[in-house]
Amino acid sequence: MGRTYKQLSLDDRCEIARLSANGGSVGQIAAALDRPPSTISRELRRNRGRQVGYKPSYAQQQTRARRWKGSRLERDASLRREVLAGLSRGWSPEQVAGRLARERGRRVISCESIYRFIYAQITRTTDFTWRRYLPRGKSKRGHRGKRGGSPASFIEGRVSLAERPAEVADRKVPGHWEADLMMFSKYRQAILAVHERTSRLLLAVPIERKFAAGIASHLVRLFKAVPEALRRTVTFDNGTEFAAHLSLQSLLMKTFFCDPHAPWQKGGIENAIGRLRRFIPRKTDLEKLPTRRFRQSIAAYNNTPRKCLDFRTPAEAFSSQLLHFECESTSWLSPGRRWRIAPHNGGRVRDYRSARPITAISSAIFSRWSALSPLAIACSTQWAT
Repeated sequence: MGRTYKQLSLDDRCEIARLSANGGSVGQIAAALDRPPSTISRELRRNRGRQVGYKPSYAQQQTRARRWKGSRLERDASLRREVLAGLSRGWSPEQVAGRLARERGRRVISCESIYRFIYAQITRTTDFTWRRYLPRGKSKRGHRGKRGGSPASFIEGRVSLAERPAEVADRKVPGHWEADLMMFSKYRQAILAVHERTSRLLLAVPIERKFAAGIASHLVRLFKAVPEALRRTVTFDNGTEFAAHLSLQSLLMKTFFCDPHAPWQKGGIENAIGRLRRFIPRKTDLEKLPTRRFRQSIAAYNNTPRKCLDFRTPAEAFSSQLLHFECESTSWLSPGRRWRIAPHNGGRVRDYRSARPITAISSAIFSRWSALSPLAIACSTQWAT
C-alpha cells in the first residue's frame, strides 16, 4: 500500500518558523503539525537562508523556484527559434512538430507543448501579439457556430451529396474537388477557392461579385487548367453563387451539394480557407492586395507540410501522386515533353528528355506553359518564399 504526501502550505511554514524560534525540536514540531519528523527536518535544511535563517515567505519562494523550471521552449533557445520560425511562416504547431520529427527522425516536441508555450506567454506578459503565432490568431481556444436558412431549393439541377460516388470519401482517387468562397469584410470582395481532396492542392482567384454566372465562368477557367483525368467531381455548399454549376458539364464534371446547414461535409475546403486566412486575413482589402502577395499566399499554403500527407506539402503530393500518368498530349504543359513516374527515383515524376525531377524544373515548366495560370502559381515554389 503506497503512501500519500501533502505539500507544506504557507500556514504550515509559519507554524514551523514560530515553533523553531521558540526552541522546539524537530520531533515536537512534527507532532504539532501531525507530520513525519523527516518532513520537518528536510524543510528546515533545504529552505533555510544563510543570512536570515528560516523564514516562511523565503521558504515558500524557494519551493516554487525549485518546482518551476519553465517549459522546454523557454529553456532551449535554439529549439524556440526553430519553432517560432515555423509558426511565423503560417504553419500550425502540429505542422511544426511533425516537420521537425520528420527531419530529425525522432519526436522533438509535441504540438500541445507549443500551444501551451504561446498561451503561457499571453498570460504572463499580457502581450496579445503572441496570438498571431497561432493558426487562427485566437488568444483562447473554442469555437462558436451559428445556423441560418438554406437556399438549396433555388439551385436548379441540385444533386445531393448522398448520391456522390463512394470512392470520393476515402480520398484515394484523385480528381475530386471542393469549392467555396472566401469572404472579406469589405462588401463584394471574395476569393473563389477550389481544393483537391487527395493532394489538398488549393487553387484560387479573386472575384469582384458573387453573381452565379461569373462564378461559373471562373470555375470553368480554373478547371480548364487541370488535366482532364483530374476533373471528376466538385462539391459545393448551398449558396446561390453556385447556382450556375451546370456550366461545368462542358468539362464533363459532375457536381454535388452538401446537405443544408452541413458545411462540414466539405471540410477540406473549409479547412483550406481557414489556413489561407493566416496569410490573407478577413480585414484585407483585396483591391490593395498586390498580385504577387496573393500568389505568394497560395504558394505558401501549397508548400506547407501537412500531417495528413505524412508532413509532405500539397505541391509535393501533387507531383508524386497526381501526376502518375503519361502526358503525351501536353496541352497543359510545355510541348513535346514526356512525363513518367521513375520507380528508381522513389516515385518522383521526371522529365525523361532532360532527366531532371519535376520538383527542380516545375517553375520553368509552369512559366513556359502559362505565367498567369492558377495551377502554375499553386505548384511553383518560386512564389512560396
